[in-house]
Amino acid sequence: MAGIEPRNSYRTGPDDHGRFGDFGGRYVAETLMPLINALAAEYDRAKADPSFHDELKYYLEHYVGRPSPLYFAERLTEYVRANAGRGRGAKIYLKRDELNHTGAHKINNCMGQILLARRMGKTRIIAETGAGQHGVATATVCARFGLPCVVYMGATDVERQKPNVFRMELLGAEIVPVTSGRATLKDAMNEALRDWVTNVADTFYIIGTAAGPHPYPMLVRDFQSVIGEEAKQQMHAAEGRLPDVVMACIGGGSNAIGLFHPFLDDDSVQIVGVEAAGHGIESGAHAASLSGGAPGVLHGNRTYLLQDDDGQILDAHSISAGLDYPGIGPEHAWLKDIGRATYLSATDDEALAAFQLCAKLEGIIPALEPSHALARALEKAADMGKDEILLLNMCGRGDKDLFSVMDHLSGV
Repeated sequence: MAGIEPRNSYRTGPDDHGRFGDFGGRYVAETLMPLINALAAEYDRAKADPSFHDELKYYLEHYVGRPSPLYFAERLTEYVRANAGRGRGAKIYLKRDELNHTGAHKINNCMGQILLARRMGKTRIIAETGAGQHGVATATVCARFGLPCVVYMGATDVERQKPNVFRMELLGAEIVPVTSGRATLKDAMNEALRDWVTNVADTFYIIGTAAGPHPYPMLVRDFQSVIGEEAKQQMHAAEGRLPDVVMACIGGGSNAIGLFHPFLDDDSVQIVGVEAAGHGIESGAHAASLSGGAPGVLHGNRTYLLQDDDGQILDAHSISAGLDYPGIGPEHAWLKDIGRATYLSATDDEALAAFQLCAKLEGIIPALEPSHALARALEKAADMGKDEILLLNMCGRGDKDLFSVMDHLSGV
């Protein structure tokens, strides 16, 4: 949670209306406005309360296991250099958030939000999930603090993420399979919002990504910024300077904005996000809303969306359940439009290849989500000099994806 930023900082948003330029805002049912306003007011009070920061820091250190390590991926670097031109091939570092308790970055945000829920006196927690990692993290913090947890999950994702479904059930969560639409993350979020409207008095909605109505994009970003804040300190310790490029995968964008935000005012650092191109942007079967979408309104905020000429939301596709979303966090939309960040994409096949390469060369089985970023990072590093540094956020581990990858590789 940053202090005072210079007037020309990229880190001052959102404005008082929850907007990042033309994006963000609050497009919600009138029933929810008092709760949204109360959440924003409570978050403002929490940010000014040293005891809140102390409690969050305690749990991040002693329960989540932060700081996560910064790791020099020596063999991936050697692989890139062996296939690059003379004098080419940047050093590749991994910010290893897959080593957090529960296996991904999601718990950084969940811990912050459940502490807010307790401050507000809420007694019931709901969440949406795609890959299951946010659901697992939410169920985990609910178990820790003794609060009932209901997780909405698309029926398609329930099938392809069975290990995480079982984990959530072990943790005491109630899983509600959502069968509407394509039965994936967008549809799960729709149902969670309907639940929230119906149960505003006692229920707190822990949104898992840096999207939704204000203040969610801001508070999720702030809770995830621990990733980038640690990485800056660790890079200085390891190399005596900042990286030349930082990269992360983008679904809704919480892991990416958590890495990117602390670097936004460092002009020497190039910022690159990687969306899910599915079967290819041209195929129409993808989840790359920045590369193949247009501005619109979904889930309480204005951002880039996959939509038709009539503004109807299109189905997204990705092999990765966590990237299978037809929108993007509003801060990413703004960063794209002002040119501070660059957004690329990687296909299912490219992610699968990077998934296997990382396992074989580094002994690290990544989630399919960061495998998309790794696919583009290997290309990016090959175009950089040997004296340059690329930092990638390894935002999740691949345990949850083993059965899905096994089916894809065997042609099932």
